[in-house]
Amino acid sequence: MPEWSYSVKIPDESKIAKAVIREVPVHPKVIVEIAKAINGMNLKKAEKFLENVIEQKEPIPFRRSNKKVSHKRGLSDRWGVPSGRYPIKASRYVLKLLENVENNAENKGLEVDKLVISHIGVSKGLTLKRAMPRAFGRADIIRKFRSNVEVIVRMEG
Repeated sequence: MPEWSYSVKIPDESKIAKAVIREVPVHPKVIVEIAKAINGMNLKKAEKFLENVIEQKEPIPFRRSNKKVSHKRGLSDRWGVPSGRYPIKASRYVLKLLENVENNAENKGLEVDKLVISHIGVSKGLTLKRAMPRAFGRADIIRKFRSNVEVIVRMEG
């Protein structure tokens, strides 16, 4: 059995809450862009932001994986990046993770309104491979990428 641990070591865990979700069926490059957008946000504001992304009211800025990504109105005013997308599937998984960390904080006795996302990390999960038969005895490999996402929130102030 593999052993899992968080990528950040925190000495005093009394004022933080943690949550992790493993093997999300979304490419890590999409979740990394979401993580960059919500890192450092208040937990409630981040949840509201992701709900707006799911409803396609507010785009996620794509800074790194932005080839052939269209520009979105008002995105460069807020984020300084003109290109963005509405990654609905990935936003649903990250929103579920934020709800999990909120419940963990409530169980620990922390005030939910004062929680700030201090760390959100994304790592590559398993890659599922299969072959697609092609003409003349060839085959293409189809890869399905998975992601692991961890989040740590702390009390503000």
